[in-house]
Amino acid sequence: MRESKSAVVRMLGWGRLSSICLTSICWSVSVQAQKLHTVSPTVTTLEVTVPQLHRTRRVWVYLPSDYTTSHRRYPVLYLQDGQNVFDEATSFSGEWGVDETLNQEKRAAIVVAVDNGGDKRLDEYSPWRNPQYGGGEGREYAAFLVETLKPYIDQHYRTRPSRRHTGIGGSSMGALISVYTALHYPKVYGRVGVFSPALWFAKDSLDRFVRQARPKHTTRFYLVAGAQESETMVPYMAELRDQLHQTGVSSRQLHYTVQADGKHSEWFWRREFPAAYTWLFGGISAETKKILAP
Repeated sequence: MRESKSAVVRMLGWGRLSSICLTSICWSVSVQAQKLHTVSPTVTTLEVTVPQLHRTRRVWVYLPSDYTTSHRRYPVLYLQDGQNVFDEATSFSGEWGVDETLNQEKRAAIVVAVDNGGDKRLDEYSPWRNPQYGGGEGREYAAFLVETLKPYIDQHYRTRPSRRHTGIGGSSMGALISVYTALHYPKVYGRVGVFSPALWFAKDSLDRFVRQARPKHTTRFYLVAGAQESETMVPYMAELRDQLHQTGVSSRQLHYTVQADGKHSEWFWRREFPAAYTWLFGGISAETKKILAP
């Protein structure tokens, strides 16, 4: 069994239910109605061209609360499914509250969240095709992140552009493309947040890819999923953990956790984000503490 039907519907972006019918009774339901904007004032948006795919995309940029009053340079975390990261009004089924979380951090990173492509989401979030659901544009999307977006962010904001100060992350299909991008560009990303990864989407191709990958020994991976997700979620993520160890990622550089109550949902990823951020960027070793030093 792969993901549940509801999870696949979520990944396909089918979230606006217009009617419900039980026997002969139908009534309209507006899922998106009356959602309030919850985004912080320190978040702005950009309209960015994706030349690799001949599209444009909205990109959200969170700046730490002390950005305008300091001369510091900041680490950067790139997140997928930008609609769900900061704002309830644009989210699928709830936002992650990343801005609220980082507003409480003394040493917050810049966060760059890229909107998904709507009906192109599955295509862009996997470099490999799934015969039923599509895919196959992930290489171009990853190239956009590395060759187009990151240079722009580094040029226009006070970033720390080196790999040990640069992270990438996402959930579900966003986690799949984050794993691929981090391993395909090991000189660019040194911190990887993997939330409930949709590894089933291209399992065999991903397995071959990971076995051949050569991540830097200092790259940190944070893997988290819930026991209440699909029956393949936990065993597939455990396989990914083991494969990463086999490529040379040490136990010290990889955090793996399964939460008993976790589900394939934004509320779960919102809850788990602070711990992931602290482990990836706050550091539990002398090496990682250097990341956020002035």
